[in-house]
Amino acid sequence: MKIYEVPQYISDLEISVKNTDLEFLRDKSILITGSTGLICSVIVDMLLFCNKYINTGIHIFAAGRNEDKIRQRFDFSSGDINFVKYDALKPLESNEHFDYIIHGASNASPELYVTQPVETMLSNIIGINNLFESAIKSGTDRLLYISSSEVYGRKDYAGPFKENEYGYVDILNVRSSYPSGKRASETLCLAYANEYDIETVIVRPGRIYGPTAAANDKRISSDFAYKAARGENLVMKSSGTQLRSYCYCLDCASAILTVLGKGENGQAYNISNSDSVITIRQMSQYLADSADVQLVVATASEHEKSAFNPMENSSLEAERLEALGWAGSFDAETGLAHTVSILRKILN
Repeated sequence: MKIYEVPQYISDLEISVKNTDLEFLRDKSILITGSTGLICSVIVDMLLFCNKYINTGIHIFAAGRNEDKIRQRFDFSSGDINFVKYDALKPLESNEHFDYIIHGASNASPELYVTQPVETMLSNIIGINNLFESAIKSGTDRLLYISSSEVYGRKDYAGPFKENEYGYVDILNVRSSYPSGKRASETLCLAYANEYDIETVIVRPGRIYGPTAAANDKRISSDFAYKAARGENLVMKSSGTQLRSYCYCLDCASAILTVLGKGENGQAYNISNSDSVITIRQMSQYLADSADVQLVVATASEHEKSAFNPMENSSLEAERLEALGWAGSFDAETGLAHTVSILRKILN
């Protein structure tokens, strides 16, 4: 079963669309990179839902390297969505006009940060550069860059990160290819905004989870969600005491579209649901409970430890996002339970 055929997912889409002001996109065109990914596939789904049930007339351009993969993921029968060939390391192959661009294409697996650090850095820095060059030619109104909470690095004090607070990133640690690439790309966004007068906004998601994650996604929330959906016990390789800002993919997509429409030019916004700031262990237990499987603890190998996020507390302050009128629709327990429920339908 495809995800957009699962009743629970459609219900969650409807809730998210109702709670998001998307009128600014009526009859506009929008390019979305990373369109089959965990976050951006939901954005595409929300926009298709709007067109189908609200008649918003949004022209959606789903960008990626593999056209077959994108056509298998989305329903192209409406004519509302078009494929655009996109490789982060190459100039965009399109002469279309895009009113808005959302850039979400990036390596997003901790394992890849270590095994493909060059590609991880370059796909961010060169990718955003190529899109800004296209935005200049296209006359794009605004570009939104999906960054990461990992730009904050490690800190020595308690409490959530605010958007202007930064900690330490070890630039000589190969895993820093990801946060360093994201940091450089954020600066490049502001450089283009100032030098070429292109509006840009940045979002920094926390730990995003949901049924749109790929089956081979090795982030713990995604890996555990699939295992729980298959009825497997969950094996945690750490104490799980690290505090994170978890956010259901539907809430994340809603927040991104809110920032795209209402965010202040040149500003960064944390994406965090105040009802979902929990430890890794709590997240894992919610998944285990929703699937009636066991959560057990084991010792991690040195290779596994090399991919761990060193931040003990990477929770995020959401006041700036909430000031735009956004609020999450799904707390952690609900979102994680829905994730397992939807994945079971897809896998069976």
